[in-house]
Amino acid sequence: MTVHSKTAHCKIVDCTIRDGGLVNNWDFSVQFVQDLYESLNEAGVEYMEVGYKNSPRLLKGSEDAGPWRFLNDDFLRKVIPEKKRTKLSALVDVGRVEENDILPRSESPLDLIRVACYARDTAKAIELATLFHERGYETTINIMALSNVMDNELTEALAMISESPIDVVYIVDSYGSLDPDDFRYLVEKFRRALKHKRLGVHTHNNMQLALANTLVAAEMGVELLDASVYGMGRAAGNCHTELLLAKLPKAEYNLRPLLGLIERHMVDLRQREEWGYLIPYMVTGVLDEHPRSAMAWRASPEKDQYLNFYDKMTTPETFPKG
Repeated sequence: MTVHSKTAHCKIVDCTIRDGGLVNNWDFSVQFVQDLYESLNEAGVEYMEVGYKNSPRLLKGSEDAGPWRFLNDDFLRKVIPEKKRTKLSALVDVGRVEENDILPRSESPLDLIRVACYARDTAKAIELATLFHERGYETTINIMALSNVMDNELTEALAMISESPIDVVYIVDSYGSLDPDDFRYLVEKFRRALKHKRLGVHTHNNMQLALANTLVAAEMGVELLDASVYGMGRAAGNCHTELLLAKLPKAEYNLRPLLGLIERHMVDLRQREEWGYLIPYMVTGVLDEHPRSAMAWRASPEKDQYLNFYDKMTTPETFPKG
C-alpha cells in the first residue's frame, strides 16, 4: 500500500501512436487506433496521444506519412466518434505548427496539446503553449534532450516557464542516457524552479532504465508519465504502458485489456518493424548521443557488427555524427 500512496497522483499518457509512429511512418490502420483507444480506456489509462498536430506545409516529406503525423480534427472525430474516460492528446514541435491549424478546444476532439522544444527555444514554446492554453487546452512544455543541456541554460529556461500559464512541464530523456540518480536530481531541480507547476516524464529504453526512471519520478511526485504499449517508440522505444499499469496499483487500472491488444496487434507489428533494446541503441545511450547513428547502422548490412559500431562511435573522426 505504500507504493500506492506514493503514486496515487500519477496519470499515464500513452504515446504508442505518436512516438511509435516514428518507427513505421505513422502507418497505423484506423481499426488499430480504434482498438487501442478502446483498450486504453478499458485499462484505465488517462490520456492517449493520438499523433502530431504539426502542419504539413512546414515539413518536407509530409505526403508520405500516415494521417497521425498531421492530425486533422474532422478525421479524428470520425476515428473516435465517442470519447470516453481516456482523454486525447497531440504533440507539436516548435517551428513546425501554424497557429491557425489549432482550433479552439470547444471545436476539437483534443484535450491536451503538448509543445516539444529544445531549451534554446523555450521562449517560442511558451508563446505557442500559452496560445493553446488560451484556446482552452490543457498544455505542457516538453524540454527535449535534457542530458545535453548546460545547467545554467536549463535554469534560465525553467525561470521563464515558471512565469507562464503552462500546466505541466516535462523532463525528457531523449537519448535514453539518464539513470535514476539523474532523474532524482532533475525532478528536484524542476520542483525548486517550478513551485506551482505539475511535472511529467518521458523516458527512452536505451539502457533498460525507462521503467526504473519513470517509477523514481512517480514516487517523487511527478504526475504525467509517458509510456507506449509494448514499448513501441523511436529506436530503443519507451517505457512500457503495460509495465506501468502493472506497477502502479491504482484501483482503476486493469492490465488485461492491454495484454489482449498486444496479442492481437503488437506481436505481428514487432516482427515487421524494429524497436526496443538493441546494442547500437545501448551504445548511443551510454555515450549520450542522439540515436540517429544507431538507427542508420541498424538499416545497413553491418547492422549486427556491434564492435565495429562501438569503435566508430568512440573514434569520432572516423564517423561523422551530424
